[in-house]
Amino acid sequence: MDILTVAFFGHRLIENPFRIEKLLDKYIRDLITANEYVDFLVGRNGDFDQYAASAILRMRKQCGEENSALVLVLPYLTAEYLKNESSFRNYYTDVEVSLRAQKAHPKSAIRIRNREMVDRADLIICCIEHKNGGAW
Repeated sequence: MDILTVAFFGHRLIENPFRIEKLLDKYIRDLITANEYVDFLVGRNGDFDQYAASAILRMRKQCGEENSALVLVLPYLTAEYLKNESSFRNYYTDVEVSLRAQKAHPKSAIRIRNREMVDRADLIICCIEHKNGGAW
């Protein structure tokens, strides 16, 4: 099976969420309909991550869920995840924890997880609205 892996990165705070959601819907719909299978990799560290995950779920419902997956990639296990594991597992197709990132200092764990996602991805979708911050 030919699998396209797509990762999402963007600013923690998004200034125009409606515009971003509309663009995400189009890009994700196009990816799902044009590819045999798509693994969508997302984090959970800000607005863009949440908008991307929501758009992926919407488009999977519209286009069919059989040829795509929504994968949450965590840098380490969080208290939020541990308290709500079943909810996370119901929302995401799969949840992964980066082995390298969880062994690192928490301040560098997200950067390590992000690098792993970049290395794994065939395509990266970014939302960069200004020239500063981690997404920049």
